[in-house]
Amino acid sequence: MKSIETKELIMAIEELEKERGINKEYLLESLETALVTAYKRNFDSAENVKITMDDKTGDIRVFSLKQVVEHVENEMLEISLEEAKKEDKNVNIGDTIEIEIIPRDFGRIAAQTAKQVIVQKIREAERNMVYTEYNDRKGEIVSGIVQKSDGGTVVLDLGKLEGIMLVKDQIPTESYKVNDKVRAYVLSVEKGIKGAPQVLVSRSHPDFVRKLFEFEIPEIYEGLIEIKSVARDAGSRSKVAVYSTNENIDPVGSCVGQKGIRIQNIINELKGEKIDVIEWDEDPAVYISAALLPAQVMAVDIKEEEKFAQVIVPDNQLSLAIGKSGQNARLAAKLTNWKIDIKSETQFRTLLEQKNDTEEAEGPSEGNE
Repeated sequence: MKSIETKELIMAIEELEKERGINKEYLLESLETALVTAYKRNFDSAENVKITMDDKTGDIRVFSLKQVVEHVENEMLEISLEEAKKEDKNVNIGDTIEIEIIPRDFGRIAAQTAKQVIVQKIREAERNMVYTEYNDRKGEIVSGIVQKSDGGTVVLDLGKLEGIMLVKDQIPTESYKVNDKVRAYVLSVEKGIKGAPQVLVSRSHPDFVRKLFEFEIPEIYEGLIEIKSVARDAGSRSKVAVYSTNENIDPVGSCVGQKGIRIQNIINELKGEKIDVIEWDEDPAVYISAALLPAQVMAVDIKEEEKFAQVIVPDNQLSLAIGKSGQNARLAAKLTNWKIDIKSETQFRTLLEQKNDTEEAEGPSEGNE
């Protein structure tokens, strides 16, 4: 069937394969399937049809599929053995035979269908390319322009698609206005309604801080300094544990920078969020002491199996160690992944005295009599 510009169609399909990466065979299969649907819809036909398209010339052929039977009950689906033999001498009862038909005006329908399928597949290919591009950027920082901000979900224009920042992924102390330029961390890329990719981004995630450190501190990007852990109360305070195997590198000093310039760039991006940079240590007692900075620690008693630490601080350091609303202690526990109980020196002495008094009142145990 050459009533449509089939040669040009094949050339267009080949061009799409080169430029857009849409597989020619896949496109032809999709086109043939769509042509069958179009045929049945336009000719109000219940018959089984098969439509093929030559991948070289673009010629379209339409076949009616009929089962060979002794007695025809449904002419749309069946054919007698006698009639079938006229098409193929080797055909038998029960076989399915293909009979070519040339439906009137099908060329125009085929042309419209081809155009629709190609447009649809181009859109699909573009969506898939954008999805792949942003899926590869998962865990990275992207920049976008605020398109919508009404106190709920913030929508960012990322260029090729939209970034969605849910309320829980926003920094509570920040407000976002339309046309503001915003940087955010790519949490995930999902296929939304109608297959369009949707990028979920966050400014409150701890890994946003981690990636900002990678941007600002070359030693982290180059692998000379490692970020061991990040704990965060977004908009208020973060604690970042860093470590270097190189004895000549001061991991904390490198992150803070001369006169605090490196860390200040990160604080500015986070609109004033406080950041404690502490040095990671394989000794949990040393690590936990550092994690509770700016408070000074007197002693740490470790229970390894329970991952529990009893921490003693000077009386005047107790409120600092615990922090406002327990923030400092909570972040230290999150950073180290240890349960931490903080007591002042006086509280600890009182507990010891009470314990001793209890043991004396109970007397020696039977085993010691």
